[in-house]
Amino acid sequence: MRVSTRGMFLQGVSAMQQLQSAIGHTQRQISSGRRILTPSDDPIASSRALQIRESIGRLDQFERNSTIATNRLSQEESALNSVNNVLQRVRELSLQANNATQSNETRKLIGIEMRQQLDQLVQLANQKDGNGAHLFSGNLENIQPVVRMAASFSYNGDQGQRQIQIGEGRQVADGDSGAAVFFAIRDGNGAFSSTAATSNIGTGVSGAGSLVDPTAWVPDQYTVRFIDQNNYEVLDSSTAVITTGAYQPGDTISFNGVEFSLNGQPQAADEFLIAPSRLQDVFTTVDQLATAIEQTVSNDSSRASLNNSVNSGLLNLDQAIGNILDVRTQVGSRLSVIEDQLDSNGAFMLSHQSALSGIEDLDFADALSRMSRQVAILEAAQQSFIRTQSLSLFNFL
Repeated sequence: MRVSTRGMFLQGVSAMQQLQSAIGHTQRQISSGRRILTPSDDPIASSRALQIRESIGRLDQFERNSTIATNRLSQEESALNSVNNVLQRVRELSLQANNATQSNETRKLIGIEMRQQLDQLVQLANQKDGNGAHLFSGNLENIQPVVRMAASFSYNGDQGQRQIQIGEGRQVADGDSGAAVFFAIRDGNGAFSSTAATSNIGTGVSGAGSLVDPTAWVPDQYTVRFIDQNNYEVLDSSTAVITTGAYQPGDTISFNGVEFSLNGQPQAADEFLIAPSRLQDVFTTVDQLATAIEQTVSNDSSRASLNNSVNSGLLNLDQAIGNILDVRTQVGSRLSVIEDQLDSNGAFMLSHQSALSGIEDLDFADALSRMSRQVAILEAAQQSFIRTQSLSLFNFL
C-alpha cells in the first residue's frame, strides 16, 4: 500500500485541528461554567434541562403574579381600613346626635361633618391602584364604580373578580367588586328591619330586633298597629290580623319567630313596620342618617321620630361595618394564601435550580485536567507532525 506524502500531511493537519477544536470546546466550558454548550453535547441531558428551565420560567411568572396580586390586595386592604374608619366615625356622630342633650343647631353641625364623611366614603369607593385602575369596579377597571346623583347612588362596575394564577393549579382573586363591598348589604339585623311609621304621634321608640326562631319566621310585610296606648295588633300584608297583645312601655313584642323591644308610649293608630331585610348600599345608609339627625326636634313626638330614624340607621350601619370586616377578612386570607404559595414556589425553585445545576454545571477540576491532557496531546502531535514532515529520501543519499 502506497502512502502519499500529501495524504500523510492532510491526516496530520486534520488530527491537530480536531485536537484544537476539543481544546476550544473545553475552554468555552471553563469560561461559561457550563458542561453543556449545545444540545449535541448531551441530547438527553439537554432535553431534561429544557424541561427544568420551563418549570423555572413558570415559577418566575408565578412570583411576578404574586407580587401584582399582593400589591393590589394591600391597596384594597388599606382602602377598606379607611372605609371602616369613616363608618366608625359616622357611628360615633350618630350616637352623639341621638343624645337628648343636643340641640337642633348642634345636630346640624354634626350633620355637616357626617356629609363630609359621606363624600370621603364615595371617594374611597372610587379609589384607583398604582396603575390607574379602579379598585372596586370588578373587571371594568376603567369605569368609575360609584356615581352619585343627589341622594341616589349607583354602581357602574360589574361583579367580576380577576383571578391571578400564583401556582400550579392555584389562583387567587386580586380584588372585590364594589357591588359586594358597598351595595350587597342587608338592612336591619340581616333578617328583618323594623321602622316606625312617619305618621306616628306617640313617643314609642323601636329597639333592635332579633330572629329568635327561624323556623317560625314567615317573610312578609307586617304592621304592628296600636289600637290604643295599651293594646296592639299585628297585621300581615293582606291586613289580616295574625296576633294581638297588651303593651307596657319597655315590653318586647313577639310574633312569627321575631321579637323587638319597644320603649315609650305609642298612641292609638301608631304603627311599626316589620319587613324582610333588603339590600341597601352603605352610601344611602349614611345619607339617611345625616338626613335623620338634621330634622328639627320640637316636642316629644319629633324626638321619638329622631330616635327611631337614628336607631334604624345604626342597625343598617352596623350591617355595613360587618360586611366591610368580612371583606377585609377575605382579603387577609388571600394575602396569607399568596405568602404560603410564595414559600412553596421558592422551595420548588430551589429544587429545580439544584437539579439544573447538577445537569449543566461544569466540574472545573475535571475540565482543567482534561484541558491539560488535550494541550499535551496537541503539543506532542505538533512535534510529531514536524518531524514526520521533515523526513525525505534525499536525506539518505
